[in-house]
Amino acid sequence: MKTAIVIGVGPDRGLGAQLCKRFAADGLKVIVAGRTLAALEAVANDIEKAGGKAVPAVADATSETDIVDLFNAAGEDLDLAIYNAGNNTPGKIIDMEADYFEKAWRVACFGGFLFGREAVRRMVPKKSGTLLFTGASASLRGRSNFGAFNSAKAGLRTLAQAMAKEYAADGIHVGHVVVDGAIAGDKIMTRFPDAAGRQETLISIEGIVDGFAFLYRQPERAWSFELDVRTSKEKW
Repeated sequence: MKTAIVIGVGPDRGLGAQLCKRFAADGLKVIVAGRTLAALEAVANDIEKAGGKAVPAVADATSETDIVDLFNAAGEDLDLAIYNAGNNTPGKIIDMEADYFEKAWRVACFGGFLFGREAVRRMVPKKSGTLLFTGASASLRGRSNFGAFNSAKAGLRTLAQAMAKEYAADGIHVGHVVVDGAIAGDKIMTRFPDAAGRQETLISIEGIVDGFAFLYRQPERAWSFELDVRTSKEKW
Protein backbone atom coordinates (compact mmCIF):
# COMPACT_ATOMS: atom_id res chain seq x y z
CA MET A 1 0.00 0.00 0.00
CA LYS A 2 1.43 3.39 -0.96
CA THR A 3 2.42 5.40 2.10
CA ALA A 4 2.51 9.13 2.81
CA ILE A 5 4.27 10.96 5.64
CA VAL A 6 2.89 14.33 6.72
CA ILE A 7 4.80 16.18 9.43
CA GLY A 8 3.47 19.29 11.08
CA VAL A 9 0.06 17.92 12.05
CA GLY A 10 -1.91 19.70 14.75
CA PRO A 11 -5.63 20.41 15.23
CA ASP A 12 -8.26 18.91 12.98
CA ARG A 13 -9.01 22.21 11.23
CA GLY A 14 -5.39 22.69 10.38
CA LEU A 15 -3.54 22.17 7.10
CA GLY A 16 -1.53 19.18 8.32
CA ALA A 17 -4.57 17.26 9.54
CA GLN A 18 -6.57 17.99 6.40
CA LEU A 19 -3.67 16.88 4.19
CA CYS A 20 -3.62 13.58 6.08
CA LYS A 21 -7.34 13.09 5.63
CA ARG A 22 -7.30 13.92 1.92
CA PHE A 23 -4.51 11.53 1.02
CA ALA A 24 -5.94 8.78 3.22
CA ALA A 25 -9.26 9.22 1.37
CA ASP A 26 -7.30 8.89 -1.86
CA GLY A 27 -6.08 5.47 -0.79
CA LEU A 28 -2.70 6.09 0.82
CA LYS A 29 -1.67 4.89 4.25
CA VAL A 30 -0.71 8.04 6.15
CA ILE A 31 1.87 8.44 8.87
CA VAL A 32 0.51 11.37 10.88
CA ALA A 33 3.50 13.13 12.45
CA GLY A 34 3.88 16.02 14.85
CA ARG A 35 4.66 16.92 18.43
CA THR A 36 1.35 16.36 20.27
CA LEU A 37 0.24 12.74 20.56
CA ALA A 38 -3.39 13.52 21.43
CA ALA A 39 -3.83 15.61 18.27
CA LEU A 40 -2.14 12.98 16.11
CA GLU A 41 -4.26 10.18 17.53
CA ALA A 42 -7.44 12.18 16.95
CA VAL A 43 -6.60 12.64 13.26
CA ALA A 44 -5.54 9.01 12.84
CA ASN A 45 -8.72 7.78 14.55
CA ASP A 46 -10.90 9.90 12.25
CA ILE A 47 -9.13 8.42 9.24
CA GLU A 48 -9.57 4.86 10.49
CA LYS A 49 -13.27 5.46 11.21
CA ALA A 50 -13.69 6.69 7.63
CA GLY A 51 -12.15 3.46 6.32
CA GLY A 52 -8.63 4.73 5.72
CA LYS A 53 -5.25 3.73 7.11
CA ALA A 54 -3.25 5.99 9.44
CA VAL A 55 -0.55 5.71 12.08
CA PRO A 56 0.22 8.51 14.57
CA ALA A 57 3.92 9.23 15.14
CA VAL A 58 5.36 11.75 17.59
CA ALA A 59 8.37 13.41 15.99
CA ASP A 60 10.37 16.61 16.37
CA ALA A 61 11.08 18.03 12.91
CA THR A 62 14.50 19.28 14.08
CA SER A 63 15.62 15.91 15.50
CA GLU A 64 17.67 13.85 13.06
CA THR A 65 16.93 10.67 15.00
CA ASP A 66 13.19 11.29 14.98
CA ILE A 67 13.12 11.98 11.25
CA VAL A 68 15.20 8.92 10.37
CA ASP A 69 12.89 6.76 12.51
CA LEU A 70 9.86 8.29 10.82
CA PHE A 71 11.07 7.32 7.36
CA ASN A 72 12.21 3.91 8.51
CA ALA A 73 8.62 3.31 9.66
CA ALA A 74 7.33 4.16 6.17
CA GLY A 75 9.51 1.49 4.57
CA GLU A 76 9.65 0.78 0.85
CA ASP A 77 6.05 1.84 0.26
CA LEU A 78 6.84 5.53 0.74
CA ASP A 79 5.35 7.48 -2.17
CA LEU A 80 4.61 10.95 -0.75
CA ALA A 81 6.30 13.08 1.90
CA ILE A 82 4.99 16.49 2.98
CA TYR A 83 6.92 18.92 5.17
CA ASN A 84 4.34 21.17 6.81
CA ALA A 85 6.29 22.13 9.94
CA GLY A 86 7.06 25.73 10.82
CA ASN A 87 5.78 28.45 13.10
CA ASN A 88 5.31 32.14 12.39
CA THR A 89 8.03 33.89 14.40
CA PRO A 90 7.58 37.68 14.48
CA GLY A 91 9.95 40.16 16.07
CA LYS A 92 12.23 43.08 15.36
CA ILE A 93 15.85 42.17 14.63
CA ILE A 94 17.17 44.80 17.05
CA ASP A 95 15.36 43.13 19.96
CA MET A 96 15.88 39.51 18.90
CA GLU A 97 17.83 36.95 20.89
CA ALA A 98 20.14 34.74 18.86
CA ASP A 99 18.47 31.51 19.97
CA TYR A 100 15.05 32.81 18.86
CA PHE A 101 16.37 33.45 15.35
CA GLU A 102 18.11 30.09 15.28
CA LYS A 103 15.01 28.22 16.42
CA ALA A 104 12.97 29.82 13.61
CA TRP A 105 15.57 28.61 11.11
CA ARG A 106 15.82 25.14 12.64
CA VAL A 107 12.08 24.47 12.45
CA ALA A 108 11.33 26.04 9.08
CA CYS A 109 14.55 25.29 7.17
CA PHE A 110 16.88 22.82 8.91
CA GLY A 111 13.98 20.48 9.61
CA GLY A 112 13.08 20.66 5.93
CA PHE A 113 16.61 19.58 5.07
CA LEU A 114 16.46 16.57 7.39
CA PHE A 115 13.02 15.58 6.11
CA GLY A 116 13.91 16.11 2.46
CA ARG A 117 17.18 14.23 2.73
CA GLU A 118 15.56 11.17 4.29
CA ALA A 119 12.78 11.25 1.70
CA VAL A 120 15.11 11.23 -1.31
CA ARG A 121 17.34 8.61 0.28
CA ARG A 122 14.38 6.26 0.12
CA MET A 123 12.82 7.45 -3.13
CA VAL A 124 15.90 7.61 -5.38
CA PRO A 125 16.62 3.84 -5.35
CA LYS A 126 13.14 3.10 -6.73
CA LYS A 127 13.13 6.13 -9.07
CA SER A 128 9.78 7.49 -7.91
CA GLY A 129 8.14 9.60 -5.23
CA THR A 130 6.80 13.08 -4.47
CA LEU A 131 8.23 15.47 -1.89
CA LEU A 132 6.24 18.62 -1.11
CA PHE A 133 7.00 21.59 1.15
CA THR A 134 4.59 24.12 2.64
CA GLY A 135 5.70 27.69 2.01
CA ALA A 136 4.28 31.09 2.96
CA SER A 137 4.20 34.71 1.86
CA ALA A 138 7.53 34.95 3.68
CA SER A 139 9.05 32.50 1.22
CA LEU A 140 9.01 35.16 -1.49
CA ARG A 141 9.51 38.52 0.21
CA GLY A 142 10.95 40.10 3.30
CA ARG A 143 8.65 41.98 5.64
CA SER A 144 9.33 44.32 8.53
CA ASN A 145 9.08 42.60 11.93
CA PHE A 146 9.37 39.12 10.41
CA GLY A 147 13.09 38.83 9.63
CA ALA A 148 13.54 35.47 11.35
CA PHE A 149 10.51 33.90 9.70
CA ASN A 150 11.27 35.45 6.28
CA SER A 151 14.82 34.16 6.18
CA ALA A 152 13.84 30.67 7.35
CA LYS A 153 11.00 30.24 4.86
CA ALA A 154 13.04 31.71 2.00
CA GLY A 155 15.79 29.25 2.85
CA LEU A 156 13.33 26.38 2.76
CA ARG A 157 12.08 27.49 -0.66
CA THR A 158 15.54 27.60 -2.21
CA LEU A 159 16.35 24.24 -0.61
CA ALA A 160 13.22 22.78 -2.21
CA GLN A 161 14.09 24.32 -5.56
CA ALA A 162 17.62 22.92 -5.42
CA MET A 163 16.23 19.47 -4.59
CA ALA A 164 13.72 19.69 -7.43
CA LYS A 165 16.57 20.25 -9.88
CA GLU A 166 18.91 17.76 -8.22
CA TYR A 167 16.52 14.80 -8.16
CA ALA A 168 14.17 15.26 -11.12
CA ALA A 169 16.34 12.99 -13.27
CA ASP A 170 15.94 10.33 -10.57
CA GLY A 171 12.16 10.42 -10.94
CA ILE A 172 11.51 12.46 -7.78
CA HIS A 173 8.95 15.26 -8.04
CA VAL A 174 9.75 18.04 -5.54
CA GLY A 175 7.24 20.84 -5.13
CA HIS A 176 6.63 23.94 -3.01
CA VAL A 177 3.23 25.43 -2.14
CA VAL A 178 3.16 29.13 -1.24
CA VAL A 179 0.30 29.83 1.16
CA ASP A 180 -0.02 33.58 0.66
CA GLY A 181 -2.16 34.68 3.59
CA ALA A 182 -3.89 33.45 6.72
CA ILE A 183 -5.60 30.05 6.66
CA ALA A 184 -9.24 29.64 7.76
CA GLY A 185 -8.42 27.10 10.45
CA ASP A 186 -8.28 26.54 14.19
CA LYS A 187 -5.09 28.51 14.79
CA ILE A 188 -6.32 31.81 13.40
CA MET A 189 -9.77 31.39 14.98
CA THR A 190 -8.26 30.68 18.40
CA ARG A 191 -5.82 33.58 18.33
CA PHE A 192 -8.12 36.05 16.58
CA PRO A 193 -11.78 35.15 17.25
CA ASP A 194 -13.00 38.10 15.18
CA ALA A 195 -11.51 36.40 12.09
CA ALA A 196 -14.67 34.30 11.84
CA GLY A 197 -16.46 37.39 10.59
CA ARG A 198 -14.09 37.94 7.68
CA GLN A 199 -13.91 34.52 6.06
CA GLU A 200 -13.50 36.08 2.60
CA THR A 201 -9.99 37.21 3.58
CA LEU A 202 -8.90 33.77 4.83
CA ILE A 203 -7.63 31.00 2.56
CA SER A 204 -9.74 27.86 2.40
CA ILE A 205 -7.92 24.82 3.82
CA GLU A 206 -9.66 22.61 1.29
CA GLY A 207 -8.39 24.82 -1.52
CA ILE A 208 -4.81 24.53 -0.29
CA VAL A 209 -5.14 20.76 0.03
CA ASP A 210 -6.43 20.67 -3.55
CA GLY A 211 -3.15 22.29 -4.59
CA PHE A 212 -1.07 19.61 -2.88
CA ALA A 213 -3.21 16.88 -4.43
CA PHE A 214 -2.80 18.50 -7.86
CA LEU A 215 1.00 18.47 -7.57
CA TYR A 216 0.98 14.87 -6.38
CA ARG A 217 -1.06 13.72 -9.37
CA GLN A 218 0.98 15.52 -12.04
CA PRO A 219 2.45 13.22 -14.69
CA GLU A 220 6.23 13.07 -15.10
CA ARG A 221 6.13 15.00 -18.39
CA ALA A 222 4.19 17.91 -16.85
CA TRP A 223 5.64 18.69 -13.43
CA SER A 224 5.31 22.02 -11.62
CA PHE A 225 7.75 23.09 -8.93
CA GLU A 226 5.65 25.81 -7.34
CA LEU A 227 2.01 26.63 -6.78
CA ASP A 228 0.76 29.72 -4.92
CA VAL A 229 -2.61 29.98 -3.20
CA ARG A 230 -4.34 33.16 -1.97
CA THR A 231 -7.80 34.67 -1.72
CA SER A 232 -9.20 37.08 -4.29
CA LYS A 233 -8.88 39.82 -1.64
CA GLU A 234 -5.15 39.37 -1.08
CA LYS A 235 -2.81 42.08 -2.41
CA TRP A 236 0.37 40.62 -3.84
